[in-house]
Amino acid sequence: MEVEKMDENEWKYHGEGNQSLVVAHCQRCAVLRFLKFPPHQNKTSEEILHHLQNIVDFGKHVMKQFFGENYVHHGEIVQLPLDFIRQLCVKIQPERPESRCDKDMDTLSGYAMCLPNLTRLQTYRFVEHRPILCIEIKPKCGFIPFSSHVSQEIKHKVCRYCMHQHLKVANGKWKRPSKYCPLDLFSGNKQRMHFALKSLLQEAQNNLKIFKNGELIYGYKDDQDSVSDWNELARHLKPFFFPSNGLVSGPHCTRTIVKELIHVITMALLSSTEACRAGDMRTVPISHGRSYCEASAFNKELVRNGKHKLESSGLPRGCLLYKTLQAQMLDMLDIEGLYPLYNRVEQYLEEFPEERSTLQIDGPYNEAFYEKLLDLSTEDDGTVAFALTKVQQYRIAMTAKDCSIMIALSPCLQDECSEQRPVVLTSKSRFTFSVSVLDLDLKPYESIPHQYKLDGKIVNYYLKNVQAKDDPVMSSLFKENEDCTLVLHKV
Repeated sequence: MEVEKMDENEWKYHGEGNQSLVVAHCQRCAVLRFLKFPPHQNKTSEEILHHLQNIVDFGKHVMKQFFGENYVHHGEIVQLPLDFIRQLCVKIQPERPESRCDKDMDTLSGYAMCLPNLTRLQTYRFVEHRPILCIEIKPKCGFIPFSSHVSQEIKHKVCRYCMHQHLKVANGKWKRPSKYCPLDLFSGNKQRMHFALKSLLQEAQNNLKIFKNGELIYGYKDDQDSVSDWNELARHLKPFFFPSNGLVSGPHCTRTIVKELIHVITMALLSSTEACRAGDMRTVPISHGRSYCEASAFNKELVRNGKHKLESSGLPRGCLLYKTLQAQMLDMLDIEGLYPLYNRVEQYLEEFPEERSTLQIDGPYNEAFYEKLLDLSTEDDGTVAFALTKVQQYRIAMTAKDCSIMIALSPCLQDECSEQRPVVLTSKSRFTFSVSVLDLDLKPYESIPHQYKLDGKIVNYYLKNVQAKDDPVMSSLFKENEDCTLVLHKV
């Protein structure tokens, strides 16, 4: 990118999260990512550069090892003219969702990250004028805690996502709970995966977005505003799946197109390009714990029909879902087992604050940092070193639980599909595709106490308001004493 000749009119608002804001180039496959801060929290240019460098290094030296070379795009840091950044900031302000405006884009340091635009990017140099469809999925945590530190039995039965849905609806974040359960998506069983993807399409929340040529056509723009009309979606997708227009419109047509879309997403998620084999990760056995969640709508349907056994197919080892699950399962102790270890590290740092950099809590995220993550022992020897390793593994797991998977699809003709490109077929068309992973910033060390409190809130709300309703004995107990506090005496 030529930094000298920057024109803010060539860039448009693309989206933002809690930490950063992204703008996309109108023609080229590039995005710029700027950090965000609360007003009046001025960081020096050096601090911002350091922060961005950490993000790049973490992607390059750590996440690439877990996910494999082809899936991770770590980007590079660029220094931009300040007047370009200020004009850009003014230009995009009206498009920012209100709920995100509590923080301002960094316009003072001049630094940003330049990354490929994954809503348009393919791993191959495609003919630029080809239409590109991109599905972004935030799969969330795909396993049920298997740790013996878990204090509430419900956590061994119902997954975190399904429990959290009820609290989010109660807090007004969403209008109704989604039927999506991450364990169905991560099962590798096509029937369960199809059900999970259909549920995501019905209630996208912020777990699914669909882009056409880089423009959002389906999903939540922000917490308040959704674009989720299936007929409208089918209208956008019809040329991709039924190019010769052999399908009349109507509900049957919409259903058929959505079915084809789900099939394509499933095949892309299960695909494994052998070139993407990650480093020799010693893996956490996936057989730990149960492979289904009792609250899953798919599971409840089976139970209703008198079937109790779910077919579990397992994931192909090379596919991105498998790698994501492996990284998530570095959370071996659950937050309940981890929190006392975090406190052990904290106490040590209170005594020896100068050790913080030696312990690499805030980076540098280099090969040495990665090497320490490979120790999968769960035998606590009482040391700070053990506690720190588990804390860092938990942060990686949290990152993997919150990442996004991008599937970019482009139609190709029979004679164009050469051997080197992965291809997925539907009844009337064929697509070349690429799969990438996004949102891989390391979760902050400081957020662990918040995670611990939130976990308690989610579980208590679920036990009191959801499970109690399903269990008449529990329900009457809660009614008699709405504000019941459990006091445990040492025996």
